[in-house]
Amino acid sequence: MSAHFELSETTFLASVTAPGEQESDVVFIPVFEGDDGLVDAPGLDAATGGEVGRARQSGEFRAKFCHHFITPVQSGWRARRVALIGAGRHGDFDAERQRQVAATCAHLSRRVRASRVACVVRGVSDPIAGAQHAADGMSAADFLTATFKKDGDLPGPLPKTVTIVATGADQAGLAGSVRRGRIIGESANVARALANEPANVLTPREFAARASAEGGRSGLTVDVLDEYRLRELGMRLVLAVGQGSAEPPRLVVLRHDPLGASDQPLLALVGKGVTFDTGGVSIKPSEGMDRMKYDMSGGAAVIGAMRAIARLDVPRRVVGIVPMVENMVGSKATRPGDVVAGANGKTVEINNTDAEGRLILADALWYATHLGASHLVDVATLTGSCMVALGNHVSGLMGGPAAWTSEVQTAAERAGDRFWTLPIYREAREQMRSEIADLINTGGRPGGAITAAAFLREFTNGLPWAHIDIAGTAWAEKAEPSQPKGPTGVAVRALIELATSGSYPSPPRAD
Repeated sequence: MSAHFELSETTFLASVTAPGEQESDVVFIPVFEGDDGLVDAPGLDAATGGEVGRARQSGEFRAKFCHHFITPVQSGWRARRVALIGAGRHGDFDAERQRQVAATCAHLSRRVRASRVACVVRGVSDPIAGAQHAADGMSAADFLTATFKKDGDLPGPLPKTVTIVATGADQAGLAGSVRRGRIIGESANVARALANEPANVLTPREFAARASAEGGRSGLTVDVLDEYRLRELGMRLVLAVGQGSAEPPRLVVLRHDPLGASDQPLLALVGKGVTFDTGGVSIKPSEGMDRMKYDMSGGAAVIGAMRAIARLDVPRRVVGIVPMVENMVGSKATRPGDVVAGANGKTVEINNTDAEGRLILADALWYATHLGASHLVDVATLTGSCMVALGNHVSGLMGGPAAWTSEVQTAAERAGDRFWTLPIYREAREQMRSEIADLINTGGRPGGAITAAAFLREFTNGLPWAHIDIAGTAWAEKAEPSQPKGPTGVAVRALIELATSGSYPSPPRAD
């Protein structure tokens, strides 16, 4: 049984002409709350026989975020229907909201079975950048969570063409931005599809095979390390987590080495790839354990980002590293109290086998330094503590030095991912001291997200490093107009933006 995600054949186009000139089944127009006169959509009310004006005047449509109103075109415009999409308050219309509005349009396109759609970019200071977010968002409906359903009330087919409209913009610049947004949206969908797969389908070996295939299609160099190679390299922490499972671990390396790129900087993106997490001997409660199939969302984000980095021809070297394991209960499973040495030689007393993500990331971070990385970023569904602290809409960001974490934060803001920086105080390191080994893998409940980061820092060799905890943001707990319940693809866009346009400071080595 398999439900591979297939990329759609929808054609994305760019248009600089007026909204009324778009030949389409539906033309989507974002509308802001307050005094939005729609002067950049001339003739709209007349084209709908006054229906747009009536709906706005009566309050039937009030431009609330992601609400919509659809009406037929009667004359004057070339589209069959017009859809007003609420954009909320103009001051809140950042990159994330631009993408969410476009994603709402995409899902609505399928529900109304539109074959040709147009999405208008408006209300932004930079329409070229806005077109990227629109194309990204309009790609969202390509992915459905119900991949194993054989019947039921599924949405209609995808549009055959999607036109991103930015009236008066530069045509070449607009077309390039639409292409970039489409690649980013597809890559986020690849990550979402991987995270959506059940654990009996996406085992570590299958995860590695799919990562390898996606990397090969995208022009990346791929290396898959099996359990024997991991043992040769001394990655005993990865092996310790996986040894309770009948499924052997894997570690996938995806390299982007563009011609002419300098050896440094070399950005390493490391993603947690736990294909299912029972908690091991420190077993989790049964309630909600089915969601632990998405404990590989960090790894999926790295794979999606690396796909886009290659297809966008990013002119700097980037390596993606994803350790893949299944954390199971078995006769060979690691026990609480076991001591295991990491690949960098530091010994770890494992007092909780449910704190497994940091163990596999520790060896993977070491391997990144082994490959010559100059800057590190890891992404992981790591701690419930981060979810408690920041909720389900903000990811935690930790690391050092400050110049590097600030660069990651800025890239996330440009890309439309929400990160919030948490400190790693010196006391957090003290919480991770073991009586019998160099480190213990959990420091108790207080500051759990921070102590987890403090543990990971011990394996970064002092390099600039950022840790992104996506435990609360990798999965949407309820459906929204722009996002069905399920995997979100969080951090994919931030990683792409960091690789594409981030700067790489060379400060003194991180504390």
